[in-house]
Amino acid sequence: MRKLVIIPTYNEIDNISPMIDKVFSLEEQFDLLVIDDGSPDGTAAVVKQRRAEFPDRLFLIERVGKLGLGTAYLTGFKWALEHGYDYVFEMDCDFSHNPDDLARLYAAAVSEGKDVVVGSRYVKGVNVVNWPMSRLLMSYFASVYVRVVTSMPVHDATAGFVCYSRKALETLNLDAVQMKGYGFQIEMKYSAWRLGLNVGEVSIIFTERQEGASKMSGGIFGEAFFGVLKLPFRKITKRGE
Repeated sequence: MRKLVIIPTYNEIDNISPMIDKVFSLEEQFDLLVIDDGSPDGTAAVVKQRRAEFPDRLFLIERVGKLGLGTAYLTGFKWALEHGYDYVFEMDCDFSHNPDDLARLYAAAVSEGKDVVVGSRYVKGVNVVNWPMSRLLMSYFASVYVRVVTSMPVHDATAGFVCYSRKALETLNLDAVQMKGYGFQIEMKYSAWRLGLNVGEVSIIFTERQEGASKMSGGIFGEAFFGVLKLPFRKITKRGE
């Protein structure tokens, strides 16, 4: 099975090289696609240098300007399908998601037959380290809000650590995805659930980044909040319909 980890980056020069080392040190083999939105700090240049070491496993797509988290992942999903990958993973570059958990998400997808596996902070209590209480409460109750509005049985709807099977990405109508910020994460899970795909959760521990700056903003939060209200009234179509 060919497995690809997609990592969108913007100003992650302190994290990108250690992340490359960590992913490629795992016993289970994962390839890595970095999608950089014109980072002025030289993140893409580091990836280009490291590609000489891993020409068949490390890949880079450079985009001009900050085009949004959702569009980065959609670009990566389509690239993964074109290049024959069987399982595709979303993961942050800042080590808030532990790369060691990639194998756990993959195992759940294969052994339990899941089409989508969410690395969940909230499926077994609250597993978040080093967040201020205000941010923790906002995140936790955002997921509660999503469950109430949509009836989707996912405890961590805003999670950005996710495994998608090829079947899931070929079923989802990626061109119909509307939300571009963190609401994208909710929309993807909701669409998969509505289309009858098998969505599961694996408990992870989320740790706040040590290097770099968070990309969360009020605009991103607002898009997700109001976008969720529209989801139950949207027609969710499969690819090609």
